[in-house]
Amino acid sequence: MNNANLAISTIAALATLGVLIRPFKLPEAVWAAAGAVLIVVFGLLPVPDALRAIANGNDVYLFLTGMMLLSETARREGLFDWVAGHAVHHAAGSPRRLFLLVYGVGIVVTTFLSNDATAVVLTPAVFAAARKARAEPLPYLFICAFIANAASFVLPISNPANLVMYGDHVPPLGQWLASFALPSLLSISATYVALRFSQRRHLEQRCDVAPPPDALSPGGWTALLGLSATAVALTAVSLLDKPLGLPTCLLGVLTTAAVLLRGRSTPWAVVRDISWSVLPLVAGLFVLVEALNKAGVTPMLAAALQDSVQAGERGAAAGAGVLLAVGSNLVNNLPAGLIASTTIAHAHPPQIVVDALLIGVDLGPNLSITGSLATILWLSALRREGEDVGFLQFLKVGALVMPPALLLAIGARLLMG
Repeated sequence: MNNANLAISTIAALATLGVLIRPFKLPEAVWAAAGAVLIVVFGLLPVPDALRAIANGNDVYLFLTGMMLLSETARREGLFDWVAGHAVHHAAGSPRRLFLLVYGVGIVVTTFLSNDATAVVLTPAVFAAARKARAEPLPYLFICAFIANAASFVLPISNPANLVMYGDHVPPLGQWLASFALPSLLSISATYVALRFSQRRHLEQRCDVAPPPDALSPGGWTALLGLSATAVALTAVSLLDKPLGLPTCLLGVLTTAAVLLRGRSTPWAVVRDISWSVLPLVAGLFVLVEALNKAGVTPMLAAALQDSVQAGERGAAAGAGVLLAVGSNLVNNLPAGLIASTTIAHAHPPQIVVDALLIGVDLGPNLSITGSLATILWLSALRREGEDVGFLQFLKVGALVMPPALLLAIGARLLMG
């Protein structure tokens, strides 16, 4: 390895470490952007290549912007609190029933709004629901973290990592469902069983019975209509095999504008409360991955993947999926997905290998709190509510929940051929 490649690898490793542990409590985006800037300033990556790498994420930026607008608007209008209130009411004092209902809401939110929305928006609502039911909140909060990853490959829109993995070549919806419907069902089911088992002692006592929540506000109904329209539109776009970012962004802007106009409010409060730092975080990671590509890391991985495929497609798929799942917890699944996407572009592996890699990058992060951006966002939401979960505390649950779901999902995809 020459000096330039060593410098690129060192900067990328330090930037990734900064994203994971947040020294001085600086936002994750600061470390990713700083690493990207250093690589360009030191001449390790030409400016045109860096700009081209940033531009490669345009569809992801648009998708995230639209989803953040939709989520924040729905949160401000009380939509998610209203849904959580109904869950507490229908639980009728049973913690087990409340657990199942919250899990069901998490599946829907993740499927149609992405795992980041589940982590950011549903977590405070679930905390409020648990508080209203006078139940220990942590078992229900764990649902928000684990279902955000377990259900994140039901649809292409369920996880921004899906867009990163496939880029402008996201499979049509029919092909996607044919590949991932059964693995998703097994992932969701296995995660529920394992998580429910891990929290069994906390779900033995009854919780309070809550009255039905107050009626949803007109703004809440408008937000619900916008979310429903977005789900329908994105399903149609997926069927047409078109990029998802622009329609998501447009519908997010239109829904937010409709709610603000109805309430005669200014947009500044909505804009202020959105976590915009996720955009430079993603852009910085795109630059870091492009630099690693220039340093020969991804070509090396592509060659290893090609050799593995030649030894057997199914074995290569299983091994690559599991390795990427574990690796996502070491470097976070967003950069892991970017590296995997670039590796796929070099190696051109069979579709079954690509699908196994996607399952690994989506589901693997359920092992640890550093595994995915959604889990990091979930942890931040917990801290705002006065709760906290340590690395070992999460790992203890994740080690029980993630492996069976991962093995069943990848196994099902391999058996489908």
